[in-house]
Order: sequence, then structure tokens, then C-alpha cells
Amino acid sequence: MLLKKEGYPADDELVLCTVTNVQFHSVFCKLDEYTDKSGMIHISEIAPGRIKNIREFVAEGKKIVCKVLQINRERGHIDLSLRRVNEGQRRTKLSDLKNEQFAEKILEHVAKSKKMDPKLVYTKVRAPVFAKYPGLYPAFEAAARDEEDLTTLGIDAALSKDITDAVKAKIKPPEVALIGDFRITTTAPDGIEIVKGALNEALQVKGDLSIKYKGGGTYHIVVKSDDFKKAEKVLKEAVDGTLAYAEKHKAVAEFKRQE
Repeated sequence: MLLKKEGYPADDELVLCTVTNVQFHSVFCKLDEYTDKSGMIHISEIAPGRIKNIREFVAEGKKIVCKVLQINRERGHIDLSLRRVNEGQRRTKLSDLKNEQFAEKILEHVAKSKKMDPKLVYTKVRAPVFAKYPGLYPAFEAAARDEEDLTTLGIDAALSKDITDAVKAKIKPPEVALIGDFRITTTAPDGIEIVKGALNEALQVKGDLSIKYKGGGTYHIVVKSDDFKKAEKVLKEAVDGTLAYAEKHKAVAEFKRQE
């Protein structure tokens, strides 16, 4: 990372650590994201149950994700836990760090293109970004979606433009897919046309939307977007339109969303 965080982490914060010393009843770690900060994991916080050999779980040089339990600022002690971090939290933390490093690489690229010191650029950007966002990547992702103007955060206009151009070229917003099933039945003589008309109401909604027949009067709908709120809006309009048309034409219709 270009610059490490100053001060202490917060209670319950997840931190990336490097194991530096393994003893019989405790493990000592360096906090990778913080300047000159280390912590200790008591054997009871390594893993659930009785531990016969602590080295079955940790070794010097190993990277681990820990939770901050308690901080004594007067003594400079940080108590950590390895067992209280589940696999989902560990993966999320590592993914966030990977994204943050990617964001830093973008800043380095911008700095080099302008023949500036990368650390100086990072220093200029970090404070205003961190005042609103937990990291660089969330801010850059918002800028890539045109949901954030970096100049409003207090970053120089020329530098903001260079960063925004770079993030739009490098960061592609993840695609959101919302799916569900319509079930439409009717005993009317022109039932097929009624069903087609109901589904056509959904297809008229502007957005990346598709409908496929699954059989048994069930129709599968998929709405895709790079923005969750936009996808939600498209799906709602499609569902409301379809159900209203079916009700108007005396058909029985229901929608079940798949999570």
C-alpha cells in the first residue's frame, strides 16, 4: 500500500496481519495496514475448542485476517481474535484490500502520466476521499458510475478529471441481475392473446429485460443493469404493468421473485 493508516484501528475492525512470533499460548502479529502497530492473539482466540498445537493454525510469515477485540492505547497493546472471523468476513476483507490496491495502482498510473510523485498524489487524494468513503475504491467506483464528482470532495479539478478518466477506463461497474417468475392463467377464449398482452407490458419497460417461457403457464423474467436501484425500478415497472394488465382482462397472475 502507498501509505499506511495512522493511529489505531477501531474495536471490532477486521485487519490484515502478518504473524511475526508464535509462542505456546499466544501469537504476535504486525498490522499490515497500520504504521508501527502490532497485536497479540491469545490461544483461546485462535480457534474454537481445545488446541493441542497452536502451529497447526498459524506460522511465522502467514497472512491472517483478525478482529480487533480491545485496545490499550496507554500501553500500545492491541488484542486480536482469529476465531471470531468467519470465512465470509475473511473473503470480503481480502477482496476489499485487493480492490484498494487496484485503486492505488490507478493513482500511480495517473501520477506517472503527469510526472508526479505517486505518494504526493495519494496524499492529496486520500484525506478528502476518506472523509466520505471507507477507501479509495468505493469512491472511484462511484465516479465510474457518474454517481460522484471527485471535485466535490475537495480534490483539484484537473487531478479529479485525470483520475475520473482513468477509473472509467479501468473500473467496470459489476452487473446486477434480478430474476423472478410470472405465472399467468386464464380460461378466456382469447387467453393466449391476453397472456401475450400482459407480458408485452413488461417488455415495453425501458431497460435490459428478457422473458422466457418455462412451461406450465410460468414465464421467467431477468432484468440486468450496472446499478441495483435502476434494476429494481425496471423490475417493479415490469411486474406492476403485467399484473395490472392481467387483472384488467380477468386473468389470474402472480409474480415470485428469486433471491
